[in-house]
Amino acid sequence: MDFTIPEWTAQVAQSAKDFAKTRILPHVMEWDEAQTFPGDLFHDLGKLGLMGVTVPEAYGGAGLTYVDYVAVIVEISKVCGSIGLSVAAHNSLCTGHILAFGSEAQKKKYLPRLASGEWLGAWGLTEAGTGSDAGNMQCLAVRDGSDWVLNGTKNWITHGRSGNVAVVIARTGEPGARENSTAFVVERGTPGFSGGKKENKLGMRASETAEMVFDGCRVPDSQRLGEVGGGFYQAMKVLDGGRISIAALSLGIAKGAYEAALKYAGERHQFGKPIASFQGISFKLADMATEIAAAELLTMQAANLKDRGLPMTKEAAMAKYYASEVSVRVATDAVQVFGGYGYTKDFPVEKFYRDSKLCTIGEGTSEIQKIVIAREIRKG
Repeated sequence: MDFTIPEWTAQVAQSAKDFAKTRILPHVMEWDEAQTFPGDLFHDLGKLGLMGVTVPEAYGGAGLTYVDYVAVIVEISKVCGSIGLSVAAHNSLCTGHILAFGSEAQKKKYLPRLASGEWLGAWGLTEAGTGSDAGNMQCLAVRDGSDWVLNGTKNWITHGRSGNVAVVIARTGEPGARENSTAFVVERGTPGFSGGKKENKLGMRASETAEMVFDGCRVPDSQRLGEVGGGFYQAMKVLDGGRISIAALSLGIAKGAYEAALKYAGERHQFGKPIASFQGISFKLADMATEIAAAELLTMQAANLKDRGLPMTKEAAMAKYYASEVSVRVATDAVQVFGGYGYTKDFPVEKFYRDSKLCTIGEGTSEIQKIVIAREIRKG
């Protein structure tokens, strides 16, 4: 394997890094404390091509690789996990679903607006009672002539209130049956479609997480994505890419926490020496650096396989599982390195600590990733 980062990828990463430093960093704690979702920021990210990173240029996107996309998410998340999460959900879930399974007409209609940042995307699979158990979802879509009528609620949806367009997976068959769900594109403003409760979260507080409510929401059959009954299959394929996104998000948070701890350990003196010179601290830093490097290799491997069109379900699950757990460990140790100061909002590590936990839960918990990995390795 060639471990050299392509020059173009480095340039894309630098562009994301510069944007994060100038446009995100000055407002990180302000947005976090007030739970402000900075919607206008994503229009500007779109102008840089970062809201349609892997969308082909023919549809108004940047036409870049998944490896490039990972680099973008890492650099943004090193500064703010909330913004990294929103960029990831928009790119890999809503936009990625339409790109992978939309008709040509649907792609031409939606991808340019999503890639430009004019529209923000949401993706609805999870419900209050069916997180991992998607086969028993209660949100129903019933055929009525040339339309479908949606009823039910989706929970824990990034941009559930603010998204201009959502990909929604609703049940169209019996609970627990095979091929019992179908995906639809639903635009904000469609009668019967509204945003519900916004969650008050531990971390990722500047990324909007809310309910999507469907009450007699009528959508034409032309808004259906793919075949009737194909929703679950589509969702699993989309989640393969989404898990690489969360691995990248985790990696960025871990790197941000580690870099802050490394800098502080060199500046903070005790007993006449920088604390980085003491074994108790230096070993923590060594563990952080090693685990981050391993998580990065797993993540880049999965992204490389996706770019090459090769199977990567196992590798994506491994990357997501390992990188998310590393993110929590590194952020926890970073707080410890800072000592009492790490427990205050005057330094960035407490936010990395709060943000990191979501990575082990969203888009499939660590436990679900182990199920996926175990299933894949049994296949041989």
